[in-house]
Order: sequence, then structure tokens, then C-alpha cells
Amino acid sequence: MEKIKKGDTVVVIAGEDKGKRGTVQRIDTKSGRVVVSGVNIVKKAQRPTRAGRGQTQTGIIEFEAPIRISKVMLVDPKTDEPTRVGFRVDADGTKSRVARKSDTDL
Repeated sequence: MEKIKKGDTVVVIAGEDKGKRGTVQRIDTKSGRVVVSGVNIVKKAQRPTRAGRGQTQTGIIEFEAPIRISKVMLVDPKTDEPTRVGFRVDADGTKSRVARKSDTDL
């Protein structure tokens, strides 16, 4: 079970976009990176390719680049502040994520 999942609201705690919030769009567990909406926007020059390849945008495009997962923290739904994530095993054996700051389930 991962500490941060797709769809979670996170805040950036280090780097150029420190303090920005967004939702997790994609996670790459192999490289330890996440793509967060509205964070780490980069520009890329995209050339047109042959027709029928599915490429719709050409020219200079902007998109969210991945950032290290260690640079984001989950936002506690109760206190609306960054919090660490823990785990709790219930009596019936199910494992759930818990916000350390307010001790609420995520």
C-alpha cells in the first residue's frame, strides 16, 4: 500500500514550486516520481509528425513534468495542512492510511 495515491491532494514542500497545491495525476513507483496538476510546468517544442499518429498539439506546448515523491506531502482533510501518512490495521485485518496530524482516515 502506497502512502500517496492517484487523486490525492498534495502540497509541494521543496523546490521552485514550494507551497503549491494540486492533485496527483500519475505515479511512477519505479522512479519515485509523481505528476501533480499545476505544478512543475515546463515548455517543450513539439514538431508536427506524419498524419494519423494521434499527435494533436504542435509548436510550443506546456505540460506538467514529474517531480520527486519526497518533495510532496499529503494534505490532511481535517486540518487542511501538510501531514505525514501512517497505517492502521483494523480488527478485521484491513489496512488503512491515517493522517498523523489529526489521526483521521484518508
